[in-house]
Amino acid sequence: MPRTYTSLTLEDAKQMLAAAEAKAASLGIPYCVAVVDAGSHLVAFLRQDGALIGSIDLAIDKAATARIFDKTTSDLATLAQSGKPLFGIQESNAGKVVIFGGGVPVVLDGTIVGAGASAGTVEQDIAVAEAAIAALGHQARSSDDLNRKTTP
Repeated sequence: MPRTYTSLTLEDAKQMLAAAEAKAASLGIPYCVAVVDAGSHLVAFLRQDGALIGSIDLAIDKAATARIFDKTTSDLATLAQSGKPLFGIQESNAGKVVIFGGGVPVVLDGTIVGAGASAGTVEQDIAVAEAAIAALGHQARSSDDLNRKTTP
C-alpha cells in the first residue's frame, strides 16, 4: 500500500505568500518568496514587482535547502564555515544549496516542508519567511528545536 504524508496544500502556500507579501511591504522591499513541499518541490512562488531577478533562484533554493537538510539556512551557514562539520555543503545538490539566512523549515503535523525568501538583509529574509510560516499558525523552529523534538 502506498505511503501517505502530510504536506502543504496550494491554499496553505497561498496563505503563506500573502503573509510574506504583507511583511515585505512593511519593510518596503520587493521580495521573492518560495514555498516547497515535503519533497522539496516548489508549491508556490511570489515575485513582487521590482524584486531582484537574482532573488528568484535564491528564494526557491533557500526553501528547498531548508527542507532537504531540515535546518534553517542561517544554521547551515554557521555549520558550513571553514573547519566546521558541514564545510563545503553548498557545493552539494548541483550547487543549489544556499547557506545564508532566509530558508526556514516548516513543521506541519510532524512533517517538515520549507519556506524561503530573498531580497533584503539576512535578518529581513528570515523575518519574511517566518511571517509566511506564522500565517499557518505554526512557529518557525530553529534546527536545535527540531532536533530536540525528534531526539529521544
